Amino acid sequence: MSDHPDDLGNRLDVPPAEILRRLKEHRTLGSAPDAELAWVAAHGILRRFEAGQLFAAAGQTSGQSHAATDGLHVVLSGRFAIYVDRGEGRHKVLEWGAGDVSGLLPYSRMKSSPGDVVFEERTEVVTLFRDHFPEMIRECPEVTGALVHVMLDRARHFTSSDLHDEKMKSLGRLAAGLAHELNNPASAVIRAAKSLAEGLVEADTASRALGAAGLTPRQREAVETVRDACLARRKSGAHSPVEEADRADAIATWLADHGADVAVAGPLAETAVTIAALDELAASLQGGLLNAALRWVAYGCAARSLAREIESASTRIHEIVKAVKGFTQMDRETVAQPLDVGQGLSDTLTVLRNKVKKKSATVEVAVETSLPAVEGYGGELNQVWLNLLDNALDAIGAGGRVEVSAKREGGAVAVRIADDGPGIPAAIRERIFDPFFTTKPVGEGTGLGLDIVRRLVKQNKGTIEVESRPGRTVFTVRVPPAQAAAR
Repeated sequence: MSDHPDDLGNRLDVPPAEILRRLKEHRTLGSAPDAELAWVAAHGILRRFEAGQLFAAAGQTSGQSHAATDGLHVVLSGRFAIYVDRGEGRHKVLEWGAGDVSGLLPYSRMKSSPGDVVFEERTEVVTLFRDHFPEMIRECPEVTGALVHVMLDRARHFTSSDLHDEKMKSLGRLAAGLAHELNNPASAVIRAAKSLAEGLVEADTASRALGAAGLTPRQREAVETVRDACLARRKSGAHSPVEEADRADAIATWLADHGADVAVAGPLAETAVTIAALDELAASLQGGLLNAALRWVAYGCAARSLAREIESASTRIHEIVKAVKGFTQMDRETVAQPLDVGQGLSDTLTVLRNKVKKKSATVEVAVETSLPAVEGYGGELNQVWLNLLDNALDAIGAGGRVEVSAKREGGAVAVRIADDGPGIPAAIRERIFDPFFTTKPVGEGTGLGLDIVRRLVKQNKGTIEVESRPGRTVFTVRVPPAQAAAR
């Protein structure tokens, strides 16, 4: 039995023979040689914890009251879990039950607990503290091998969990921005569709009145002349708001002088019709017939204008959805394939458009003509562009500048994202890619963004580096071109 002090006061006075019996039934270690299990039983301690008891607090380092990070724990019964708060609320990342092994493992570089480790029911564990590891590695090779496999599986799980959390956080940011970006054209479609429905009713009523009037060829020609003038598009940006208001007032005055409905002044003012054209119409039609003709022309032209507005807004929605689809690569298989870096950067900037607007930022994009495709995972590389661009926009002040470039350098495609923010202090520059390191206020940053970027770049066989000084920070990602493009 180990003579290691038990600061938690949960140690059970059980002979090594009983611990050995229970270790033989353990799912992970039970198949190891009896001699190795006997060594674990002789050097470990059996402890019992009650539901709700805290095993380790987030950030607690090894050596503090023999926390979960100060030794390995062979779980014989019960269940405990680790809860992590990465800025979006506390949630369970991983749990262990009977047959599992947790805590510090041989060759592990874990120094502190990434979250709160809490017992969820009465639990019994055999703990072997870190000071026995060198001897265990020497005396228990099969147990050590099994524990190394456990460590690798755990590392993969945490990597997957980190990536999922960062993607969900990114998704939240995107959803907020896209909701605003989609709201404008969607609102325009709804507004225009409602006005279109009302206008069509008015145009239909006026059309019936004109049809029943039996217009002469000269009168029909006068009406068609005004209609053609209305259908002609006015030059955009050629009139100031004051000029627009003056024009509407002038048309309204003309309508009132001729006993026509001034309600059509607004629709007529938005067209290219002139007062001279209206005078020609009034020379051919008077009274109710003139009013019917003006209403038919005004609401008919307004309907066409509204249809163009709906088309424009719907096209904008289609472009946004297309960019999001391209950004997420939702229709691509999860295998490496040739990718258009320029398109990926364009799609990413589209989904960040709202943030660019809020910062009143200038984003300059320069993509080399005939840039070769790269071999990689589209969704992952777009996640890299998103995190780097998002960080650049966070770094700059209002009216700041971000430069994005992509060009071929040697045997790689180099993507640079630069900002004119304050820069990264030299004291922390070497730590920015470390997991959970962040300079943002609590709740605003998980410290996983650049760690995720580094992992994803590496997974796509690329490299990433950073240069920074006050007023300019540049992240450079280099990824190899697709094999066909490299030849």
